[in-house]
Formats: sequence, structure tokens, C-alpha cells
Amino acid sequence: MIHRPKKSLGQNFLKDQSALRAMVSASEITAKDTILEIGPGKGALTSKLLETGAEVIAIEKDRDLIEPLNEKFSKEIKNKQFSLVCDDILQIDLKKLKLKNYKLVANIPYYITGEILKKFLETEKSPKKITLLVQKEVAERIVAKNGKESVLSISVKIFGTPKYIQTVKARFFSPAPKVDSAIIAITPFEKSKVSNIESFFPFIKEAFKSKRKTIFNNLKSTALPKEKILAVLEKVSISEKTRPEDISVEKWIELFKEI
Repeated sequence: MIHRPKKSLGQNFLKDQSALRAMVSASEITAKDTILEIGPGKGALTSKLLETGAEVIAIEKDRDLIEPLNEKFSKEIKNKQFSLVCDDILQIDLKKLKLKNYKLVANIPYYITGEILKKFLETEKSPKKITLLVQKEVAERIVAKNGKESVLSISVKIFGTPKYIQTVKARFFSPAPKVDSAIIAITPFEKSKVSNIESFFPFIKEAFKSKRKTIFNNLKSTALPKEKILAVLEKVSISEKTRPEDISVEKWIELFKEI
């Protein structure tokens, strides 16, 4: 039976062997590792992961792919090296998987990138390593490749260190997406750099409300007194004329603590 990729699930299957190997290499996998894979699809990445000797737990939402995957990896399932769960990664309770010291490796649909990052970075026990294949533009924003920070880059960098691994051209997928992709690896910290996440994110979003405005003008639109804003900016050595995108993550954390 030929499986036709489902647009509704954002299915674009990676077929380039070098890109698959790069994902495994970036994950620094050993035979002692436990790997969580999201959306194994036809099993191309899964095969590379299993070759390392690591245990692989895969979550697949598409029921039509479950039987073919079970057949393809019947030996590994029998040996308890591979287990397949039919579920939605965004809905599943990670505690039920009983994951300990695991790594996340996946070629994910573009449209759930933000939700995946949020789920696995903000969880109580983050993966030791997160390696994802995402839209190239998103990967560049996360690492601030152009030297400009954003709400997205800061949201990731307070939880871990992101690294841009390599670009993967659209032609290496079936079907080919309209844009290129990129492999990104994130090494999460043991704990977030910010303790009060619930207040930090609204603050950052407000501060980036108008990217072309200065940090002072953006914060001026909040309920904070102008005098306090100026005093705090001076204390953390940020010019009132600086644009939000030009402020480092460390300075954002300092600013938030003082505000």
C-alpha cells in the first residue's frame, strides 16, 4: 500500500541520507541513550536512530502509518529496542511515557514548531538534547543568525543553547515544501535562566511590540512610570535609544529582574 503524504498533518518526508546522518550526529547519540522521535513517518530517520543501538520511542499521529512501521521494525520491537505509540504529541502526557535522561530527535511539521519547543523546553524534565528539522527561517531566528534577537530567540535561549547545524534544501523532501529547512540542535539547561516565566514572556512580548521603536518607547506604553524605566535602563547599562532586537538575552534577564 502506497502512503500518500497528508497535507493536513504537514507531512514532508525527508529522503536525503546525509541530512538524516547529520541529525543523528548533532544529537550525539550513544547506545545507552533513549530517543523520543516525533512523527517517524515512513521510518527513514528511525532507521538511522536505531543503528546507533539506542532505544527509540516514536509517537505517530497518522494511524495509516502504524502498521507499516510495525512491520518495518518488527525485529527491533521484538528486541524491545523500538516502541511505537499512536498519539498526538501535543496532547500526550509526557509523564505516561516515563522518560528519563532522554533526547528528542524529530522532523516535525512546520506548523507545530512553536508548540513543540514550548512543550519540551518548559517541561519539568527537559530532554538532554533537542534536535529538530524546522523551517530555515525559523531556525535562523532562533539562533539570531543576523545578530538580531526576537521573542522567539529569547524564548529558547533562556531554556537552552541553540545551534544551527545545516540547511536542508526543499528538494530533499517528498513532497518538497515551498521553503528550505534547517537542522537545529538545542542543549537545554538544568533549569531556566528566569524563575518567573509567567511574567517574563508577557514582558518580552510587550517590549517587542513595535520592533522599529526604541526599548524606552515600547516600555513607555506600559503602566510603568517613565522615570522608573529610564532609571532601570541606566542601571543595567542599556541606552534608552536601543532597539529591542539589539539587546542581548543576558541584558533582557537583567532588565526583567530590575523592572
